[in-house]
Amino acid sequence: MSRLLYENSVSYKGYLIIPFVFGKLDNYEIYSYKLLSDVGHTSQFDKAENPAGIYGSNVSNIIDIAKEHIDQNSKFVSRKDNFKSRYIYRNNLIIISQEGDKYFYDHYPPELLNNIAAPKLFKSEYECLSWIKQGLNGEHVRQRAI
Repeated sequence: MSRLLYENSVSYKGYLIIPFVFGKLDNYEIYSYKLLSDVGHTSQFDKAENPAGIYGSNVSNIIDIAKEHIDQNSKFVSRKDNFKSRYIYRNNLIIISQEGDKYFYDHYPPELLNNIAAPKLFKSEYECLSWIKQGLNGEHVRQRAI
C-alpha cells in the first residue's frame, strides 16, 4: 500500500475517509480508502480498508464510493465533526481534540492507521501542535539520569 493521502481526507457523518493509491494498471492509478470512526473501535468500520470492496479511478470518485457505502451500511452516524481540527505535517495525520480546557491529539504515520500519540495533555491547540512538530522534527531529546 502506498502512503495514505491524508491531505485528501474527508470528514463524513462521524467518519474520516482517507484515500490512497491501491495500485496502477497501464499507468492509471486505482484508488481505495480507509476509514477512521470518531467513536473508535466501537464502530464496525473503524480502521476498515475499503469495506465497500469497490475501487475508484480518482480521489473524488473513491470519496463518493465511501460516502455511499457509509450511507447504506453504517449503524453509526454522527452530526458532530470530531475530525475538524486535523492537520498534516510531514505526511503524518494529526487530529486535535478538546475536553474541557485540555487538548490532546491522535497521530497517525503516513502508511498506517496506528495511533502513535503520546499520552500528554496541553493547555491549547497551539501548544499541542508545537509539541508534535518538535517531535516530528527530532527536537524532543530524552535526558538520561546519571
